[in-house]
Amino acid sequence: MPSAARRFALNHPHVVDAALLTFVLACVVSASFLGTWDEREPIAWWPGLVLGAIATAALLWRRTRPRPVVVVTGVCAIAAVSVGYLPTMLLLAPVMVALFWLALLDERRTAHLFGLGVVVLMVPIGVLQAPRYAGLIIVTLNPALALLLPVAWGSALRLRRAFTDSLRARAEHAEHTREEEALRRVAEERVRIARELHDVVAHHLTLANAQAATAAHLIRNDPEQAEQLLTGLSGTTATALRELKATVGLLRRPEESDSPLQPAPKLEQLPTMVAALATTGLDVTITTEGETRPLSPAVDLTAFRIIQEALTNVSKHAGTPTAQVTLTYTDDVLKIEISNGQGRAATTAPTSVNSGFGLISMRERALSTGGRFSAGPRPDGGYTALAELPLHF
Repeated sequence: MPSAARRFALNHPHVVDAALLTFVLACVVSASFLGTWDEREPIAWWPGLVLGAIATAALLWRRTRPRPVVVVTGVCAIAAVSVGYLPTMLLLAPVMVALFWLALLDERRTAHLFGLGVVVLMVPIGVLQAPRYAGLIIVTLNPALALLLPVAWGSALRLRRAFTDSLRARAEHAEHTREEEALRRVAEERVRIARELHDVVAHHLTLANAQAATAAHLIRNDPEQAEQLLTGLSGTTATALRELKATVGLLRRPEESDSPLQPAPKLEQLPTMVAALATTGLDVTITTEGETRPLSPAVDLTAFRIIQEALTNVSKHAGTPTAQVTLTYTDDVLKIEISNGQGRAATTAPTSVNSGFGLISMRERALSTGGRFSAGPRPDGGYTALAELPLHF
């Protein structure tokens, strides 16, 4: 059915019903006046007209009660054939419409059973009423096909509608899934940006605070060293502002950006970070074991951030002035171990790190690249953070 005709049928159901019932009634009237076996001995027209009118009126409930409508129209058709009317398609029009709607609205098995039931009851009666000269095909095949054809048509249309509905449901599900995937990606991006901001702010502000405190302590006794610390403080804050600007710039639209994005930090920048930490009194030793291998950008950034966060925690919470960073390269894994010596770290570092976002940030970074992370106190009183990252991700 064309889309325009379908919309008209949906918007004007009473008009469609009136047209259908008028057409069916016209078929029944024609069968009542013309459908007899012997034109020389016609039967009365009014029994067929009355039965046809009853069957046609029953079609008003074809949408809400298709099974009773099939029963009523079938009984009327069988009664008309038993009276002597020819089992033509004109006479069977009401039951054909009823079977079509039953197949369209009900299960296929039910429609087939009702259709076969009407055929089984009608064909023998037609055979008994037909004269000897009547062809067997006209008496049996004609009504059987006329009754089973609407069943097949309605079943096919019902399957087509079910297929269309399933496609529509799949499309809606796919659209809903895309929306959920988009929301999930947005949430992951927010977590990633928040992690970057935390690492940048926590590290540089901790470093700046330590430099400012040391400079304030030395400004009277050692003005030259205090001046060096304040100069380093300027560089620390400038670096923090650059990284913060680059990270926040990810939230802007490309046309709104007023400066190019800075490259992501890498392990090759560790000496610069170690030098900055040295101004706060933290002596960091970096040891590399194994053959240095190239890292993917994601793993390189993750390794740098984990070391940065761990050393920041040592600077804030540990009571020792030293820390060790060991990078171990194997065939497919980079092992990172950050530890500090004995001192106050044994009592304060585990509590502080585990209760804040530092440990969570390091663990999430390692897991995001398919690696592992663990941290905890050592028996000798120190504290160790260990990360294993795949070389390529």
